[in-house]
Amino acid sequence: MSFDKEMKQLYRDILGNYIQTQDEQVLYQGQKLSRKSLENEVSPEDIVSIHKEVIEEIYSDIPEKVLHSLDFLLEVMISYGLALREHQTLKSKQRELRSEIEVAANVQQNLLGTNIPDNVDTLEIGAVSVPAKQMNGDYFHFVDEDNGGVSIAIADVIGKGIPAAMCMSMIKYAMDSLPDSRKNPSYVLENLNNIVERNVDPSMFITMFYGTYHPANNLFTYASAGHEPGFYYEASTDTFHDLEARGLVLGVDRHVKYSQYEKELHKDDMIILLTDGVTECRTEEGFLERLDIIKLIRKYMHLTPQEIVEAVFKELEKLQEFQLRDDFTLIILKKAV
Repeated sequence: MSFDKEMKQLYRDILGNYIQTQDEQVLYQGQKLSRKSLENEVSPEDIVSIHKEVIEEIYSDIPEKVLHSLDFLLEVMISYGLALREHQTLKSKQRELRSEIEVAANVQQNLLGTNIPDNVDTLEIGAVSVPAKQMNGDYFHFVDEDNGGVSIAIADVIGKGIPAAMCMSMIKYAMDSLPDSRKNPSYVLENLNNIVERNVDPSMFITMFYGTYHPANNLFTYASAGHEPGFYYEASTDTFHDLEARGLVLGVDRHVKYSQYEKELHKDDMIILLTDGVTECRTEEGFLERLDIIKLIRKYMHLTPQEIVEAVFKELEKLQEFQLRDDFTLIILKKAV
């Protein structure tokens, strides 16, 4: 017996039995029939067609209007079946895409991962970076310098997803390829700008801040390519100042030159670096002001830099009802002695 005939006979037996008894156990057999139909990819319209044929065989005097209603239901199920198959195909593609993004996110994390230095005797460092979605459009990287100092890069891609991750991978590779003797902040940005301008789609720009701490003279030298201004906390006066630095975003003009700035750090002074996912945090009342970020940092200044950045993140995440609208990166460098 073919599967179609077997299916029809099984349906006839179960339906006839239920019409006679209205027994719930028979309904359970119907559920098993449904599972069997799914396993054999029987479409909804086929079920309706079988139902109509069986009803006509069981009852020869069915009113014509009832049969017409079953014809109507059959047409509806044909459309429904097509829509269902299309929906299932889209869900399958969506699952495949999610799987690919998960792999890409893991690759990104491995390629761009960086360790917070713990060998800089006069500097305490804290960092937190959380993507709004699976792929992170923010990037930060620490470089241990031969003089016992440390360099820090923090960047934000104007563009998200896998293209942004690939772009950041290129940036990291370019940074790693720079000669050790030529890693002053302005040179780093000029070199990266040239690479971005030649290799990245014109619709994608990168803002970046690069700074180096020199323990020999307690100087922090830095340059910025259109990046969100950070803060400088001066412990002696207990005041915060914007860490201003002018410079064009990477990838606009190959020949642009970047100015270099410096700050002398004293005990308990702090450099606070961030991306616009921090300063443009949006709540029900609107966007947070930079002053609000300063207030949050002040609230936790008795903690270590790592504890500060984590506490600030948790506060801002809560304000956004635990749904980040943009990638979030916050870094604090604190002069220890």
